[in-house]
Amino acid sequence: MTKFNVTQDALTGAITGRSSDAPPSSKGAAPLTRRTRQAPVWRSEALRWLLPLALLLVWQVASSVGWLNVRVLPAPLAVVLAAWELLRNGQLEHHFLISLARAGTGVLIGSGLGLTLGLLNGTSRPAYLLLDSSFQMLRTIPSLALIPLVIVWFGIGESGKVFLIVLATFFPVYLNTLHGVRSIDARLTEMARVYGLGARETFRRVILPGALPSVLVGLRYALGISWLALVVSESFGASSGIGFLAMDAREFFRTDVIVLSIVIYALIGKVADALVRGLERRLLPWQVQA
Repeated sequence: MTKFNVTQDALTGAITGRSSDAPPSSKGAAPLTRRTRQAPVWRSEALRWLLPLALLLVWQVASSVGWLNVRVLPAPLAVVLAAWELLRNGQLEHHFLISLARAGTGVLIGSGLGLTLGLLNGTSRPAYLLLDSSFQMLRTIPSLALIPLVIVWFGIGESGKVFLIVLATFFPVYLNTLHGVRSIDARLTEMARVYGLGARETFRRVILPGALPSVLVGLRYALGISWLALVVSESFGASSGIGFLAMDAREFFRTDVIVLSIVIYALIGKVADALVRGLERRLLPWQVQA
């Protein structure tokens, strides 16, 4: 698990009510990380898109000159034309919205449960002793192994598909939240006690902001893995969704539509990751963003 470095000054400021941007009291103290000069966000985003665009260009050129068999791997232009064809007849929007609803529902439920139980087990030792061991056992079960049981439990309807996404997104958020709470410096909770903060205020001013960086890391990972779970869930008994679109295209050897489905998954994953990064910039202003 990745661990963000939450500055002690930021949390100390949260406890005492002093802004973390306030000048340090001791003469000659080091400036806060917030003062570090950062590159504009648009420039960073442009750099992130350089490599994918370069790969697309190479791919198109290789297809155009005959280095790639277009029946096995169609050119990017053919994929764009397939997307335009599906957009015109309304199929792409239909399948995309259904997949988005499935993934969104699963992520919302799974992440909510992971956050709640991660905070509970991180702050309560009895709850940790009672629940964590069982969660760790469940975490090691592959989702694919559960498909026969999920079909028996829920049939081939929507519930089974959402259940697999909930299961896949629960553990990343739970583990990172638990890790974030347990990584908080004990001196900060002691400082909160010295300042006379109650349990609720200690949770709001120390535990929650201290665990937030790890929670967001877990959410980023959960969003990514939710699409993997969606592909698995839409591979059995589905009659709609991006996964069904790809499986249906396989029957007719429409490799352009199959590649289009993969590209859609990649673009949605990229958008979801960008949203969480934006959330990090807003909620964690003391972090130095890459």
